[in-house]
Amino acid sequence: MRPAPDARLPDGFAVVLDPRTRHRDDGGTLLGGSPLRLLRLTPRARALLVEGGLTVRDRTTGTLAARLLDSGLAHPRPTPVVPADVTVVVPVKDRAAELDRLLAALRADPETADLPVTVVDDGSADPAGLAAVSARHRADVLRHDTSRGPSAARNAGLRAARTGAVAFLDSDCVPRPGWLGVLAAHLADPRLALVAPRISALPGERPGWVTGYEDAVSALDMGDHPAAVAPLTGVSYVPSAALLARREALGDGFDESMQVAEDVDLVWRLAAAGWRVRYEPAARVAHEHPARTGEWLRRRAFYGTGAALLAQRHGSAVAPVVMSPWSAAAWALVLLGGRAGALAAAGVLAVATRGLARRLGDPPPTGLAATLVVRGSFAAGRTLARSVTRHHWPLAVPLLGSRRARRLVLLAATVDAVGAWWPHRQRVGLLRFAAARRLEDLAYGVGLWRGAWRARDVRALLPARPPRG
Repeated sequence: MRPAPDARLPDGFAVVLDPRTRHRDDGGTLLGGSPLRLLRLTPRARALLVEGGLTVRDRTTGTLAARLLDSGLAHPRPTPVVPADVTVVVPVKDRAAELDRLLAALRADPETADLPVTVVDDGSADPAGLAAVSARHRADVLRHDTSRGPSAARNAGLRAARTGAVAFLDSDCVPRPGWLGVLAAHLADPRLALVAPRISALPGERPGWVTGYEDAVSALDMGDHPAAVAPLTGVSYVPSAALLARREALGDGFDESMQVAEDVDLVWRLAAAGWRVRYEPAARVAHEHPARTGEWLRRRAFYGTGAALLAQRHGSAVAPVVMSPWSAAAWALVLLGGRAGALAAAGVLAVATRGLARRLGDPPPTGLAATLVVRGSFAAGRTLARSVTRHHWPLAVPLLGSRRARRLVLLAATVDAVGAWWPHRQRVGLLRFAAARRLEDLAYGVGLWRGAWRARDVRALLPARPPRG
């Protein structure tokens, strides 16, 4: 994969601080990002930030803007453009009706009506039917006589493209008007390799017990907030169902040996090569989520098998539990030591607070350090709760003969379900949400352990420390 160019952000490129970024010391210090970090501003840098934003005018402002972007403290403020130098690539197999719906949406949007579109038929049983649909919407067709998988199909479209950028869309997607112009604006950043829209549920009647849950918390939906995408951060990957990529950055493209998690692998290889990857929820693409419970669970288990493949390529970046040693020690004492353990855990957190305060400044900001330690411990607790019911539930099952263990597992399952449901409480009931979440986690865990067994590699099951930032 080609390394990212050593190029600064262009003049006129604007960034805006994330609304969750906190100002301290009268604006001299910024706290935020993922992982959480503290950035001290020089008086000059502080003066350059006007009304929570910054526009690049020279090398100094370009360097500051890049630092804010890469730390997750700020995001681009792009002005949508008319996409021109873009080819849309659609990998498909046997979905003529879905392809027709997608291509109709592309041609109905003035921004994409005249863009070149390449449909890659990955061994469909009725190639003539797909060819007829493609011709009706002025799309070129490449065909694989036998199915080689979505990665190979996307790569075939990538190799055929002659434009500077390639937009990948799966056939079960329906892009919303204006989606591509929002994404294309990010290409003004010369180090931007990939940008992804928000993927939401396709409106319409899709009867199914799991529909409400999937519409609320689909694995394809990365949430409300824009983000820098990198391993071990709040948004560690973006799905390949909808992407806009700089063609030269992708090199040979997706790893064709991977039938699952190829999108995660691509994002992490790009990040390792120094490229930026962004998530932009202002661009929207709808997706036809699975409605049948069996199909949904099989897909979740299939996703789980990809973790072992990622561990072989990227090591601890795929770790299911990420926490600092002091958080791990504190929770171990709380869970195993009763009242005495809780007191010992408080002592561990006090020592951690003192050490962090010394590193943060002089005089040591003890209050800030305590806040960070408490927030980190709370996040670690939620990670442990999810791990018990998702990644490591096969280890928890033999312990259920113990009354204390049963209570802890039930508490973990309840806290995890309620915490995840609360932001979506207007869309789906708690009982249905909780039941679906537990089923999803069981299925994913089965796939995770099956993949580790097949690969004879346990790294996808092991914890890791947070990255230093």
